[in-house]
Amino acid sequence: VPEPGRAAAPFGQVSELAEQLEERLFHIYGFHNELIQERLQALTEVMESVEEVQAELRQICCTMEAAYRDICL
Repeated sequence: VPEPGRAAAPFGQVSELAEQLEERLFHIYGFHNELIQERLQALTEVMESVEEVQAELRQICCTMEAAYRDICL
């Protein structure tokens, strides 16, 4: 329903604007999807690094426990 004093837009104009909006939405979706994929890849790499560090820390703890047992026993 047009505002008082404004004419309704012709159907062709509305259709064209809808197509433009759809194209912009697809472009924005594609852009954000690419960013999300890049960040997920970066997160995966960080998580792999964290797992490696955790494994190293477990090994250090085992070594320290063994050293402590040797010293105290």
